[in-house]
Amino acid sequence: MISEAFITCAVTGAGDTVARSPHVPVTPDQIAESALDAARAGAAVVHIHVRDPDTGRGARDPALFRAVVERIRDASDVDPVLNLTAGMGGDLVLGGVESPLPVDPSLTDMAGALERLAHVEELQPEICTLDCGTMNFAAGGDYIMANTPGMLRAMARRVQELGVRSELEVFDTGHLVLVHDLIEEGLIDAPPMIQLCMGIPYGAPADLSTLLAMVARLPHGAVFSAFAIGRLQLPYVGLGPLVGANVRVGLEDNLYLSRGRLATNAELVQRAVSILKAVGVRVLGSDEVREMLSLRARV
Repeated sequence: MISEAFITCAVTGAGDTVARSPHVPVTPDQIAESALDAARAGAAVVHIHVRDPDTGRGARDPALFRAVVERIRDASDVDPVLNLTAGMGGDLVLGGVESPLPVDPSLTDMAGALERLAHVEELQPEICTLDCGTMNFAAGGDYIMANTPGMLRAMARRVQELGVRSELEVFDTGHLVLVHDLIEEGLIDAPPMIQLCMGIPYGAPADLSTLLAMVARLPHGAVFSAFAIGRLQLPYVGLGPLVGANVRVGLEDNLYLSRGRLATNAELVQRAVSILKAVGVRVLGSDEVREMLSLRARV
């Protein structure tokens, strides 16, 4: 068990959640304000996706990221660590079971490595995420989260050149094989930062035995977090430190504070702070996380 941990808030994600809760932020101003409220509540790291303000669907327009990042950086009272997604641009939706090709052009968004990192190159966050594998993502349908080893190597190399820390998103045990390869190839700086993503359909289930198996395969010296989606998000806040993990909450992964009670990001962070304190775990601040991860100071 660890005695101190940091909280990441995953503010909005890219999933089809906007219609399910009025608290899911959509516009850049809403996303930035929700992230700042989460930081005020105790989140040291804010994980940022952006959405098309007109449709609410996930987007990767650098201008949208710029508007969010600038507003967060302009805040005078909090200074959370910025963690931008680089997952967008790997969305592959096939045409159907009998005619997989051509792909569905309205839902497929496949982009090259440098295009997927355009906002990272411009905005220079301290952290960006790399999804460490290709997988069937979500129950039903023909959506594939596509991240080939070649693509991930190219992205990891460019992120390293930019001086940004990669957070390696691991959705199943096989993804850890690629994590070890990236580290051995010198594409990930020490300490490696890893997020164990549990309970995603067709990924690693959120049961304890699977979590322990994944923890056992982590590279030496890794700083890692673990989260589960849906109703297991908050129980995982208490579980995480027991296996050595930092924690993540937020509306990307779960919409509820309790049964039938829709949450805000700040409320989820507040609950996480309460859980950690109740089990004797000190909540780390953003500057402590910067020191732990040897994050590059922003010029």
